[in-house]
Amino acid sequence: MPNLINEIVVRQLSDEFARAQGLVVVSVNGLTVEETEKLRDSLAERGMRLRVVRNRLAQLALKNRGIEPPPGLFGGNVACSWGSSEDAIAMAKIVKGSEARKKGKVAFRGGLFEGNLLDAKGAAALAELPGKNELRAMLLGLLGGPARSLATLVQAPGASLARALQAHVDKGQPAATT
Repeated sequence: MPNLINEIVVRQLSDEFARAQGLVVVSVNGLTVEETEKLRDSLAERGMRLRVVRNRLAQLALKNRGIEPPPGLFGGNVACSWGSSEDAIAMAKIVKGSEARKKGKVAFRGGLFEGNLLDAKGAAALAELPGKNELRAMLLGLLGGPARSLATLVQAPGASLARALQAHVDKGQPAATT
């Protein structure tokens, strides 16, 4: 008979994974307490948390969601962070920019993004995706470009006429009137 605590943990993880649109799994080998806390604090500032989970329990929770995790996803010391799609992107960006990753103590293992399993490269690629506010700025730039061009075109004939008249005045010639 399985341990009652493990059953409760699997049930809790299954519920949380079912609501999550994004999940990032990282290996955490050789992290000091200070480095772990620094990484967790960086995530906490964005409202996320990094949780070290037992590999077997996390695999069972994903299977309960209907997802068969690849064999190498959970192995060794791993930690997970999950939430909305935007949270997964933010998590990947924070991990990518962390000092622990630069030292080789944290590495992407894989993840889940909007129902699709990701390998290590796919999880790392999440860090390259623009955030919601960046996408909004890009969209506004795309929408504003044609309007700006139209305003320039409408203004051009009047501006050309004004420059021509000013050139005649500057040369000392009277402006032609019609």
